[in-house]
Amino acid sequence: MATGRGPPPWHRLQGLREPREPLRGGGAAWGTTGAAAGRTGASRFRKGRGVKFGAGDTALRQYARRGQHFEKSPSNCSVYLDSFIWVRIYSIAFSPKRSIWKVNSMEETTVSVSLLSVEDKEAGYWKKTYITKQITSVKAALAQVLKPISPYTGLPVKTKEALRISGLGWAIILKEKSGREYIMPHVDLSLNDTSVTVVWYGTDWPCLATLSTLNLCGTTPVFMERYKAPAKNGPRWYSLIAQYDLSQLTESTMIGCDRIIRIFSLSPGLVVGLWKKKEELAFVMANLHFHHLVERSTLGSATVPYELPPHVPFLDDNPEYGLYGYQLHIDMHGGGVFFLCGTFHNLFTMKECIEDGYVKLTVIHFRNSREHLPLIGKVGLAWRTNIFDAIIESCSFMDVTLLDEHRKPFWCLSSAVYMRPAVCPSDGPHFLGQTYYIDYKDVEGRVHAELVWIEETEEYFIVSLVLYLSVAKINHWFGTKY
Repeated sequence: MATGRGPPPWHRLQGLREPREPLRGGGAAWGTTGAAAGRTGASRFRKGRGVKFGAGDTALRQYARRGQHFEKSPSNCSVYLDSFIWVRIYSIAFSPKRSIWKVNSMEETTVSVSLLSVEDKEAGYWKKTYITKQITSVKAALAQVLKPISPYTGLPVKTKEALRISGLGWAIILKEKSGREYIMPHVDLSLNDTSVTVVWYGTDWPCLATLSTLNLCGTTPVFMERYKAPAKNGPRWYSLIAQYDLSQLTESTMIGCDRIIRIFSLSPGLVVGLWKKKEELAFVMANLHFHHLVERSTLGSATVPYELPPHVPFLDDNPEYGLYGYQLHIDMHGGGVFFLCGTFHNLFTMKECIEDGYVKLTVIHFRNSREHLPLIGKVGLAWRTNIFDAIIESCSFMDVTLLDEHRKPFWCLSSAVYMRPAVCPSDGPHFLGQTYYIDYKDVEGRVHAELVWIEETEEYFIVSLVLYLSVAKINHWFGTKY
């Protein structure tokens, strides 16, 4: 052991280094911490300036004057100082005299954790402790914001405020077959009634043939203050929402095209655009439903999605009567333009309407013309890149929020859909116009809509809308045995 007689060797300390150069894909690089640490595949790091302490940071200066013992190895010295930095960060962020969000300046705050605790703990302890407690604090704060529930959608009233105060963003992680990764923060987003549409585009995408998967993650700043915007290039926590297999970009998942672009829909809620000529990535869009979106985007890790608490069944006192008192809110939109926004009350179905493992819940009856609804405007999904923008006709995003009799979200989805011409329209009233179908399916249910193109008014009318709810989902939700 050697005894230090002067200030520590600052020229050997890198502090908290952040990426300073953009990643491929045109996005700015965001550092990752905790579960997302070490994600440097596509990053080109250069030496940063480290962490600067203010002139009034007497604790660190006092530490230097005290002549603490260092190992001769510069790496041990660096680890020790790095631990001390995280002690400082922790003590400032979670001082007993401050609220969850408010952070005093370093000049005004004294260290509340003994310097000896730096030596007592293993390397990385205070970093992990800070991040864990920060996540707990954010979770508690967001829980309060998300408490008020809308009686119309069954979703939190202040979801948009929660997105703002959490500093929440989204990123995609493109992984090559070799293991190399490219991290791209979102370029643009638009908030809808019950969902958010997030967009990525750029001029320097990795070659599609080398890619295997795409991970969609929520990102939140590790260092947060309620009344200040988070640093753009500061370290961020990654929470995995979904993983997509890019080998699924085939004819079976293609939903539309125009002169230069083909688009593919991958569940849940992802749209991938490829250039027709080069078969390379042009853009990516994700349409994310608000239901548990904040939790899924903040409380998971970079490799493990957030797991919802176990569902406690709502006991059905009268299972013989079937489903009653349901409410549906449905939106159809594309690029900020809404074609349909409707709410349907008092929906019901009988137990006898079970077929092939599904319960049929009719929303718009084919034979009742008073229930038929028009789609407003020209239906299409807008896309753009750095150079081009256009609309792919007959495609859109569809958001479905189905509430049970207790006004709790029973089934929520956001997905890209498309209209396909019907070969044999359903029996019913004779319409002068081409009939089209819209279909969606996942493990919890199916959506089937029939539309008719009215040439005289140049608009689509929804003449039938039916939900097919999985019997397994109903039994799980109510504790029944249909």
